Amino acid sequence: MNGIHPANAFNPAATCPDPQAARLVATAYDTIRRRYVEGRHQIGAAIIAADGKVYVGIHLEAMVGRFSVCAEMAALAAARLYTDQPLLAVAAVRHPKPSEAADARIVSPCGGCREVLLDHAPQIQAVVPQGEQGLFAALHTMLPIKYVGTKWTTQLPAQTP
Repeated sequence: MNGIHPANAFNPAATCPDPQAARLVATAYDTIRRRYVEGRHQIGAAIIAADGKVYVGIHLEAMVGRFSVCAEMAALAAARLYTDQPLLAVAAVRHPKPSEAADARIVSPCGGCREVLLDHAPQIQAVVPQGEQGLFAALHTMLPIKYVGTKWTTQLPAQTP
């Protein structure tokens, strides 16, 4: 059974002063609001490509936790399935459990998602919670010493000490 909240539920896009960040957060929020299932899907994500198209994904919980799939990875897979355009930004929203007295909120990508997003979109930004706002941050600044292997060339932005 999905957990659609009432239309007047708090949409965390309202905390984003940047219109593009607000659009991504609103899309991620609407995605998880419509698809939330307790214990199965708790986070929704949205990624925008250079052509303005937005791709979405939801968190897929697994009985064996390490096999769960983050919403950002599902959105990345959807984007890469349908476009070769550069990916510009990502946002993720956590839906509260029915037992929580909380609103939906913006969440930062986990470390694993940061690694994979940077593998596929070295210049990508993420909407992250900063104080009471949802603001863009360059993802490479959130993972300053990224693993770089030899499978392909990665064009990461220059690091500053």
